[in-house]
Amino acid sequence: MKIALIGYGKMGREIEKVALSRGHEIVSIIDINNQDDFESEAFKSADVAIEFTNPMVAYSNYMRAFKAGVKLVSGSTGWMAEHGDEVKELCSKGGKTLFWSSNFSLGVAIFSAVNKYLAKIMNQFPAYDVTMSETHHVHKLDAPSGTAITLAEGILENMERKNVWVKEEAHSANELPIHSIREGEVFGIHTIRYDSEADSISITHDAKNRGGFALGAVLAAEYTATHEGYLGMSDLFPFLKD
Repeated sequence: MKIALIGYGKMGREIEKVALSRGHEIVSIIDINNQDDFESEAFKSADVAIEFTNPMVAYSNYMRAFKAGVKLVSGSTGWMAEHGDEVKELCSKGGKTLFWSSNFSLGVAIFSAVNKYLAKIMNQFPAYDVTMSETHHVHKLDAPSGTAITLAEGILENMERKNVWVKEEAHSANELPIHSIREGEVFGIHTIRYDSEADSISITHDAKNRGGFALGAVLAAEYTATHEGYLGMSDLFPFLKD
């Protein structure tokens, strides 16, 4: 498979390594210094482009890739609130293809399924209140993380007494607070905690390196090459739909 990379930082380099190890070809690498390459024949020849950049440029990258007729896999977060509906419509009605996830790690996919199942159980026990914390490296621009928001949405879908997530502190019983920490070079730690007067229950996912994210992104690209529309991790891993 021919893959283009959009964004060539630490994550882009890790994806390149994994893609090559799985027998794929990197036909184009686009970073901040060669934006004109979106119009190159090399980029247009890609079966899929994998995009990991930042909230300020992700949407623009999507539009340029769509214009070139290249399918996209993206892990960029922070753009969904402003452009999510438009991008989804381009995929559902405009013939474009984007596989988007806030986190491509297989471990996080499993953690997400466990999170939803636990929330469904805890919905029956109102004595327990739920909070979340997420820790990432100091270079991460958005807070809370896209993964934390996705996990929070999984709780809200399955817990009747919570209907909105909020940053840092909850001011009413229906709110799910997400505490964000930025320190060092932490790859990503997400903890969900249920507290009662009697005890507490916690589940945590702690990423040890970028390898799991990179492998997931390449697996998503392999899936996207033969599928169309607005895609996500529940398409790649059907157990997330349960």
